[in-house]
Amino acid sequence: MEKISVLAITKNGVNIGRNLKELFPSWNIFAPEKFSNGDNIITWYSEPTSEKIVELFKNNDAIVCLFSLGAVIRLIAKHLKDKKTDPAVIVIDDKTNFVISVLSGHIGGANELTQEIAEKIGALPVITTAADVNKTIAVDLVGREFNWKIDDDSTVTKISAHMVNAESIGVLQEVGNKKWYKELPKNVTVYDSLEDLKKSKSKAHLIISDKIINDDLAKESVIYRPPSLVIGIGLHWDTSKETIKEGIEHCLKKFKLSSKSIAKLVSIKKPEDVQGLINIGKEMGIPVEYVNREDLAEITAPNPSDTVKAFEGTASVSEAAAIKISGGELIVEKQKFPPNLTIAIARIVN
Repeated sequence: MEKISVLAITKNGVNIGRNLKELFPSWNIFAPEKFSNGDNIITWYSEPTSEKIVELFKNNDAIVCLFSLGAVIRLIAKHLKDKKTDPAVIVIDDKTNFVISVLSGHIGGANELTQEIAEKIGALPVITTAADVNKTIAVDLVGREFNWKIDDDSTVTKISAHMVNAESIGVLQEVGNKKWYKELPKNVTVYDSLEDLKKSKSKAHLIISDKIINDDLAKESVIYRPPSLVIGIGLHWDTSKETIKEGIEHCLKKFKLSSKSIAKLVSIKKPEDVQGLINIGKEMGIPVEYVNREDLAEITAPNPSDTVKAFEGTASVSEAAAIKISGGELIVEKQKFPPNLTIAIARIVN
């Protein structure tokens, strides 16, 4: 979390805030001006706390409130939106007996922060989310540390219920880091193929894949998208953003691959970077990487071209770049989009 603020509204809370500032120097401490003693490590505010907490709620990743849980709930209730956008909210009582995770426990990181604070101040952490209490898989956090994306989060609540109720869950992992869980719960079984998963009697599924799954199985699954695809692009200096976008979308649709699993766009290093490639990278929020022609020339690609070699000094751009940067295997051989674009896709092997 980048921005965390502490809100104290009692004299004792102000002292607790000072202690937290020593333990977490980057945090901002706020307290009513009526308690001010000139201490400049605290920001003293004059407006009503009901207004201050709204400001903090909008502008922080987490708020640590040093007053009663009931008061906190009354102050923030009408400002709640959803767990994707609400900040983490934590409550510490006036005697620092308890640190309570109140809001955005998983996605917002309140549970993890609660544990950290409690450990440092010697308090008891209070966490009530079912996955943590039952020591099972938090479905909405799987692969988060590896930058996995959930394909459709509308199924998360339903699959989470199956998980915490210890019903049979099937897992299929085709791509991505396999160290996302140290030891699977007894109700979770790993399957080797999509067909095996379909034949199983699992009530729900966790699928870790870069492939599009369009059948009824997806309705009973949470599908995670690891950044596993590297898209190699051969292009001219004037190839437009729109042309590149259409080519990428065509290839993904044709080969049933998810755009959420694109890790990088890669191409040959030219004397001047192609503006169309720069623009599509920005639009898609995907990094662009360039490879020197000498390095590309060392890669054995399945579809070399004498024409490409004459213009670029290497017989392959899209295929060679995808293979080189992925360090894995080519899964989509060169697709041609005359007159000025080729695309190939490789999969990163973990």
